[in-house]
Amino acid sequence: MQNFIFNNVPQMLILGTTATLAAGARTLQAKTPAKPNIVVILADDLATNELGCYGGQNIPTPNIDRIAGEGVRFTHNFASCAMSVPIRASLYTGLYPVRHGSFRNHKNSFPDIQSITTWLPAAGYRVGRTGKRHTQPHRVYDFEEVPGFETDCVYPSANYTTAGIKEFITNSDQPCCLFVCSTNPHVPWTEGDRSKIDVDKIILPPNLVDNPETRRLYRDFLAEVGALDEQVGAVLKTLEETGQLDRTLVMFLGEQGPQFPFGKWTCYNFGQHSALVARYPEKIKAGTVTDAIVQYEDVLPTLLELAGGASVDGIDGRSYLPVLFDGKREHRQWAYGIHNNIPEGTSYPIRSIQDKRYKLIINLTPEVPYFEKHMMNVNDTEQVWASWMESAGTGSVARETVNRFTTRPAIEFYDLETDPWELTNLAGDRLHAKRIAEMKTELEKWMQQQDDRGAELDKP
Repeated sequence: MQNFIFNNVPQMLILGTTATLAAGARTLQAKTPAKPNIVVILADDLATNELGCYGGQNIPTPNIDRIAGEGVRFTHNFASCAMSVPIRASLYTGLYPVRHGSFRNHKNSFPDIQSITTWLPAAGYRVGRTGKRHTQPHRVYDFEEVPGFETDCVYPSANYTTAGIKEFITNSDQPCCLFVCSTNPHVPWTEGDRSKIDVDKIILPPNLVDNPETRRLYRDFLAEVGALDEQVGAVLKTLEETGQLDRTLVMFLGEQGPQFPFGKWTCYNFGQHSALVARYPEKIKAGTVTDAIVQYEDVLPTLLELAGGASVDGIDGRSYLPVLFDGKREHRQWAYGIHNNIPEGTSYPIRSIQDKRYKLIINLTPEVPYFEKHMMNVNDTEQVWASWMESAGTGSVARETVNRFTTRPAIEFYDLETDPWELTNLAGDRLHAKRIAEMKTELEKWMQQQDDRGAELDKP
């Protein structure tokens, strides 16, 4: 196996082998006379730490918490890419970003791949989507588009109705799979009731600069998280009113982290750690919590196995239905991450690998500063960066935070058990040298398997 060097960081060129699911078709239909409906509710740039069921204290999220309380909560679900287009393509195809083609934001997927809109209809399901779309081309992501939820994630309002959901589910002689794709809490943060949130009492994430502007914008973000929770409640109410709630697998996913530094557009935990809660009382015991590692690529094979469809050879995801229904304790050893910064800013490719405790981040071009054009626009009053730069001019803590975000070493290594906000880089600690080397080798193997050419992929 030949080693290559991209900007002083060892990387592996690829052989292109593929992960496969267990061979053979699984036919659950013979065991269950009626297949359940499936409703997947997807947030847009959510901070998992702000949900009550994940320990959030700033705002109530009773509807999302209800799903967790009446079902299962996953503590180790990770987005392989903290950007909407890549991670949604992974959700729908079961492939990691390099293999489905949308390995940069707003990049179309390869036209010759297939998605859930092919596989679930083959298992007898109607597959619909309401709300945010984003994935292209249409021939790959051929959803039945259901009216009701806002499709434009940057539109200043997110008005919605569940009438289309009700019609889609009740006027069908087939089981249904519906993706409800909210645009909350994506910027601009204009939805929700801000009056109930006291900016002085907000508990800010410790990786953010604490100044009045950050608190104001974080309040607006929190209000929109509240609006998201209300949408979830409306979907649950619609399912109850139609008598479908208890015969529907309801899954809520948080997508990636929010548009704050160290969140979206990074490989940090604030960006990659994602909510996953699910409710289906016939199969899931209420109040279940699992620490099994799963990723978005695993959703498609999970839903396909539930639907009784044939397994799909050659995809990266693996069904976690045994975790969901049968209490299996483990699923993956590693969760992988990828970030290519173009077109969201200047080139800054990143790769990551983690288990339940430790996180390794490789910055492939550490000699250049990180820059993201939306989040770090000093002329945009709806972003925190201008205030952070001002605070950095007078305060050492703010200056250290800004420098840590813009100037990164080749290798970052964190103990997430003792340092969940990744404030202390342990890459230089000799006690972790062996573990870092082992994880780096595993990351390079994954890149090779994915045909990931590292820094070469982060070019216009």
